[in-house]
Amino acid sequence: MPIRTTTCALGAVALTAVCLTTSAQAPMKLTALDYIEIQQLVAKYARAIDTCSNNGYDYADLYTPDGIFLPMVNGQSITGIQGRERLAEVSGGGSNQCQNVGWIEQGVRHIYTNHIITPTAEGATGTVDMLMIGLGGDPNKIAHDGYYEDTYVKTADGWRFKQRTHHALLQAGRPAEQAAGSE
Repeated sequence: MPIRTTTCALGAVALTAVCLTTSAQAPMKLTALDYIEIQQLVAKYARAIDTCSNNGYDYADLYTPDGIFLPMVNGQSITGIQGRERLAEVSGGGSNQCQNVGWIEQGVRHIYTNHIITPTAEGATGTVDMLMIGLGGDPNKIAHDGYYEDTYVKTADGWRFKQRTHHALLQAGRPAEQAAGSE
């Protein structure tokens, strides 16, 4: 059901009121199952990127066909990754065949915390903090690596990422400002 908003402005010269009525769609009503399925989507993301399962295609298939991953380091956007093949590659798979994937070789595991899901007219948005455990091969080292801003949509195959923006604090396991200064 659309939400109707009426905005009025009073004209100073003729003291006449002009009112405009606009319609905005109400947020979708999410069920408890929707929230759980979105949380599972994020959990599957961690598992897929940590293992390069199915040569990276398990990761890629968490996105809609037109879905996009947008990395940002130090507030600077890096070219987005879009399309099944490119997404599989960014997770270490595809043509890379899960070879020489730095975080996997270090034994890193991704942990997502403080997940907040907000219904929208098209599905939902979310934010979630990212922690990494095992950086540099140290199984006891935990580092905060920024957060994600997500757009989720419900498809025939379940909930998927339409867009996932990673606001990174680390690059190659080092604080992004140090890593950027050494490149």
